[in-house]
Amino acid sequence: MSKKRIILLVHKDLIPPEKVEGNLNRTETPWITEHDVYKTLKKMGHEVKIVGLINQIEKLIDMIKDFNPHCVFNLLEEFDYDTQSDYKVIALLDMLNIKYTGCNPKGLLLARDKALSKKILKHHKIGTPNFLTLKKNKKIKIPKAIKYPLIVKCLFEEASYGIAKASVVHSEDKLIERVKYIHEKLDQDVILEDFIAGREIYVGVVGNIKLTNFTPWELKFKNVEEPEKEIYSQQAKWNEKYRKRKGIDSKAAVLDKELEKRIIKTVKKTYQVLNLNGYARIDLRINQEGKIFVLEANPNPNIAKDDEFAQSALKSGVKYEDLLHSLLPS
Repeated sequence: MSKKRIILLVHKDLIPPEKVEGNLNRTETPWITEHDVYKTLKKMGHEVKIVGLINQIEKLIDMIKDFNPHCVFNLLEEFDYDTQSDYKVIALLDMLNIKYTGCNPKGLLLARDKALSKKILKHHKIGTPNFLTLKKNKKIKIPKAIKYPLIVKCLFEEASYGIAKASVVHSEDKLIERVKYIHEKLDQDVILEDFIAGREIYVGVVGNIKLTNFTPWELKFKNVEEPEKEIYSQQAKWNEKYRKRKGIDSKAAVLDKELEKRIIKTVKKTYQVLNLNGYARIDLRINQEGKIFVLEANPNPNIAKDDEFAQSALKSGVKYEDLLHSLLPS
């Protein structure tokens, strides 16, 4: 394996410390992915320089000039506090002819917009929940024919931002209440979706033309009566006490061969029609009838050692170092 000069591109607030004392609380450490990637790339023998950005693109340009990297390992998920603007940084790398890990600008732009991506999926006859968008600063109009339950989400955000138990609504009063919360408190546009009760499955995909998928991974709620009605809220992701109380875990999904085959076909088609490349995680729900619904596509997903993507890769026989190596451009 040839050694490379690599710029690790991260958010300025997520630069990991050079040395870590004691054991990390991995659930509550915000820079755990950056730490895992940095330490592992160094262990692999690469020369790694970290660039932390908020909105000063000149820092990246200066480092490129000084360091002459073979590639940029991109862990940036926003620019200038805007999750829709990370594609602009990657477009700049394309203009500078700098190789990078992860998704291209077009794929990032399409996948970040949940409504646009769902329109594309529906056009290609890929199952996805019915949806409606409600823009902030406009009068809230709820169609009379709308069916409940619905889930209320931020239109552009990731990592379960703004998702809580109150996000699943069963009446117009609760719907309007949640929409107002996202519009006014979070300052975000809203997407309403049919809530799909069922199993929640994640599938990691790596590649550009020839695609490789990892073992399908399933979110589990072990201590609840109706796990099919649970959601992966902010609490469920990041609150350790909540996770223990609900018995939240994730592991390799147990699927019959026919269903797994349909899932992988759906996942790869989703990856292709949304113009994704590099690597991505496709999130799905499977209802009681076995119908597959694509919830969303996540280009450049979290790749901490113990996150779903890396764990499903490991289950497929790909160790963490080999996973990172596979993501590096040749």
